[in-house]
Amino acid sequence: MSALPEERPDHREQKLVEIRREAEQRGFVSSRGVMPSGAPIPRASEQTGYYGMPLLKEPQWQWEIPLYFFVGGAAGSSAVIGAMADWIGDDYELASHARWLAVGGVGLSSALLIADLGRPSRFLNMLRVIKLQSPMSVGAWVLSAFGSMAAATAFVKAVQKRWDWLPIRIVGNLAQFGSATLGLPFHNYTGVLIGATVIPAWNRNIKTLPIHFGMSGVQAACSILELAGHSDKRALNLLALAAAGWETYEGVHLETRQERVLHPLKRGASGWITRLGGVLSGPLPLALRSVAALVGTSSSQTKLRRTAALCGIAGSLLTRYGWVQAGHSSAKDWRQPLEIGGAEITPLAEPPVEIKDLGVEKTA
Repeated sequence: MSALPEERPDHREQKLVEIRREAEQRGFVSSRGVMPSGAPIPRASEQTGYYGMPLLKEPQWQWEIPLYFFVGGAAGSSAVIGAMADWIGDDYELASHARWLAVGGVGLSSALLIADLGRPSRFLNMLRVIKLQSPMSVGAWVLSAFGSMAAATAFVKAVQKRWDWLPIRIVGNLAQFGSATLGLPFHNYTGVLIGATVIPAWNRNIKTLPIHFGMSGVQAACSILELAGHSDKRALNLLALAAAGWETYEGVHLETRQERVLHPLKRGASGWITRLGGVLSGPLPLALRSVAALVGTSSSQTKLRRTAALCGIAGSLLTRYGWVQAGHSSAKDWRQPLEIGGAEITPLAEPPVEIKDLGVEKTA
């Protein structure tokens, strides 16, 4: 039986033995140790970033998602408007139109989300569990629950027109309460969704994005209902006026902040889209509705409000596309997550290796 060849420690093992011996004898290690694979590791710098690539991945969303944000915001707001028109305003025609707008919106929202996911089973997989710390998981559940309640409300209220019986009224009011309650988070959760990401331009505005998207959804819903034949409704006009006022404030708030992280919202293609959306959903409809309130003739008021409604819809839609496009631009800017700020990162001096890190005890 032949003897096995003697095992010889390779260079790295021999180096490790020397490091341990030095640590045992001197109490510290002055050697640089073994160079890791791929060394020397490049430094993060303004010119190369981190290994010459961005730290963050761009959002993988396609054109369906900004449209989903817009339609979902209008649908959720419509459900609330319909419930208020039914319970407080006694305007049953407006309530009916708002309910059907909510049903159509949530149906289109589901189709857009599934189109972006690729196939329906992926959406169903999102409903297997609920993660309260995940806005995407909560949003999928809110979409499903809101869609069920909105459809039930529209169906039962349609039945109630023919058979106005007490049980049907109770079921209809309960479904409408659920639809309005779930419509509130559905009309603005997309602002939470993008604000909770690590994309710098989104994350820096996490406190204002939910209100911003919510007000944009309110204006879109009011504008659609006005163009559907309710342009003379004072409550709708006041809601749209308030939403346009908030959008104007949001635009001023963004423009007056001199922060580098906001550049994608002000510069390049994403900046132009965001700014155009802001003007169309903020100052312009605010001015048109204000002038309409001062004009005496009803025909002029109607024309001005309908023009403001068209601007509001276009502005709300462009706002969603602008913010998503700004997210793409922000993810490409590796300076923001590195927080370089124009200065090169200098690595810290190599600290001496402590004995405890090597698993040996200092000798007396």
